[in-house]
Amino acid sequence: MRHALLTPDEMSCADQAAITSGVPGVKLMEAAGAAVVEAILARWDPRPVAVLCGPGNNGGDGFVVARRLQKCGWPVRLALSVDLQTLKGDAAFHAQQWQGEVLPLEPRVLDGVGLVVDALFGAGLSRDVDGPVAALLDETLRRRLPVCAVDVPSGVDGATGAVRGTAVAADLTVTFFRKKPGHLLMPGKELCGELVLADIGIPDDVLSGISPSVFENHPECWASELKWPDGTSHKYLRGHVVVSGSASMPGAAKLAAMAAARVGAGLVTLAVPKQAWPVYAASMMSIMVQPLDGDIQPALEDARRNAILLGPGAGAGEATRRNVLLSAGTGRPLVLDADALSAFERQPELLFRAISGPCVVTPHEGEFARLFQCPGDKLTRARQAARQSGTVVVLKGADTVIAEPGGRAAINANASPWLATGGTGDVLAGMVAGLLAQGVPAFPAACAAVWMHAAAARLGGPGLISEDLPGLLPQVLRQLAPVQ
Repeated sequence: MRHALLTPDEMSCADQAAITSGVPGVKLMEAAGAAVVEAILARWDPRPVAVLCGPGNNGGDGFVVARRLQKCGWPVRLALSVDLQTLKGDAAFHAQQWQGEVLPLEPRVLDGVGLVVDALFGAGLSRDVDGPVAALLDETLRRRLPVCAVDVPSGVDGATGAVRGTAVAADLTVTFFRKKPGHLLMPGKELCGELVLADIGIPDDVLSGISPSVFENHPECWASELKWPDGTSHKYLRGHVVVSGSASMPGAAKLAAMAAARVGAGLVTLAVPKQAWPVYAASMMSIMVQPLDGDIQPALEDARRNAILLGPGAGAGEATRRNVLLSAGTGRPLVLDADALSAFERQPELLFRAISGPCVVTPHEGEFARLFQCPGDKLTRARQAARQSGTVVVLKGADTVIAEPGGRAAINANASPWLATGGTGDVLAGMVAGLLAQGVPAFPAACAAVWMHAAAARLGGPGLISEDLPGLLPQVLRQLAPVQ
């Protein structure tokens, strides 16, 4: 539960549960403001600061920030978006502790300041930001002032990461107890800047009454599911992946096959058209290559070949559709990527009905749109698609979402910009297949592959190309492996 992501409604439940358990709301607000000040002091030297406060608890946090920064000797200017007398509850209490002037929310509050504390709206924003608040946020952007956001940058929806009206990119965002999906979903992820998660005294056991279903993708969520060889292991116990290769784009399947092997599969076979066999066989050393006269059926006859990957470089034609349907009917763990998904653009239900075993699909946004008609934000779309298809859906991007049919989902947070190069998706698909072959269940296999894929790219850094990734996986695996 350390990596649970809470929707704004779930966070409100956590706050209320903490208060019910005996933690006063004014104490939680004091701790939240103190955490923001601690983060500010660690990042910036003293300077004139404008604290912008809104009408709710986020604004109450702002009053605490203003008071504490002033006590530290910072010149503080505080502006409030509503009449002071309209504040209620804990926010009203902390407003009364502020001894300074309360200014209206006007552009002049920004004159001469070196930092803006955005305490206007929290994660539970329910409408678009407009009017004077939007004008002030736009002015903050125009002046390029450093910003520290309380909870989320105002204008960012904490549940979806979407911008409601307008929002200013923060240099630092301080949130409390647990992150929200909007901290990790684009564009909210980029707008948050550096993200600090602060403990403000909410007991962890409040989560038992909330039962979160969305998590930040982290090794602690799936590391116990990984399979590691021991003294009794041999290659047949570590799984055997079949990767379907094409004659026209051999590089994609070769990347996937190498990734499956590097991530730990004991054996990998490339099943390829007979005319392309020399191209594959001449360049593969540890990967077996099986020539085929027609469809993939001969490569599936050995039941020990217990995981199948189709799609990389396959082409979105009838041959690919037939191979997918044959493979889906075996009930073996299956990974479908790229053309294996696009081939069913006009008949998605045919694909979904055919799947008879664990299946992971790994679309980017374009492939996703061809297969699924799911509206809404990225998290909602991925979860709907998983329910609709009965598969684990890996909806790729800078904020990759992994969702399973039961509603559980993970949002990846360690994405690397160096993955923006051809072939990296083929490597990811091969990694998922390699983990499935070892007996890792579909959802943790997908989560682990996504995280390790990004971790490998971070190791590679500038100049990374897709064929570098499999060779970087041993370093990532070494960090995850139990001490032996």
